[in-house]
Amino acid sequence: MTAPSELLATLVQGIESGTIVPYLGPGALTGVTEKVSGNPIPADSDSLILAMNDGKPMAPRLMYEFPRAAMNLENKKGRKFIERFLTETYLGKQWSPSRLHQWLGEREIPYMVDINRDTQMQLLWADKPHLLICGVARISGTDYRYRIYQYDGSGYPEGYKEVTAASADASLPVLFKPMGSPLPEANYIASDADYVDYITELMGGFAIPSFLKDYRQGKQYLFMGMRMTRDTERMVLSDIIYAAGEPAGWVLLPDATDKEKRFCAKKNLEVIDADWADLMEIAMAEAV
Repeated sequence: MTAPSELLATLVQGIESGTIVPYLGPGALTGVTEKVSGNPIPADSDSLILAMNDGKPMAPRLMYEFPRAAMNLENKKGRKFIERFLTETYLGKQWSPSRLHQWLGEREIPYMVDINRDTQMQLLWADKPHLLICGVARISGTDYRYRIYQYDGSGYPEGYKEVTAASADASLPVLFKPMGSPLPEANYIASDADYVDYITELMGGFAIPSFLKDYRQGKQYLFMGMRMTRDTERMVLSDIIYAAGEPAGWVLLPDATDKEKRFCAKKNLEVIDADWADLMEIAMAEAV
């Protein structure tokens, strides 16, 4: 079996060559803090719930997963409350740069999946023409559950223009944020109702543009900062990596549980007992 350091070096080369697709989870934002308070950015399920509920835990059944807690507060306070919370969190505060995102931003990456709702990668690509694909849910008048924004690299965020799948320049790098972003306009998949609608259309093929369906054929993925325990995240990734290569990819997952190992084996994903910080060490050593 390939030694972990040798395998990590191979994965670094795959990302740098564009043959491996980075797939970023909440842990990719580890170390990012708010510049004024020094508080860590809420990214994983528990931290998002606490931030949404003024720092107070909710009932155990609601603490199970963020979409469930968001659905509870949406029912009490309305959909706008959830949207306002996420926009104020990720756009209304200044966050320190992410080490992993900075490294990725310095590479020529043709396609990246980021399930976080922050703007780190968008800011790092502010001078790079690209396509931004955001997931949307519970909208009328169309079966499609995405919005495509083409960015000209000349102004941020004004440089974004919404386009159709037919008119999008598919030769541009693609940043796919299935759970949404506050920029260039707030689009979020957050509550249970959002996920039910989005995942249903994702399974039906209506949440990914046709040009991306063609491009992803045979691709391999590297999951960074993502535990494989959350039901909603696992359902989303299962459809996003449809028609992946052999293997489908690798998961940087220290101390993986038996449940996580079983899921990864089912999805043809190889578990590596390391995290993205270990990958960065290899990348930095090779750069010297």
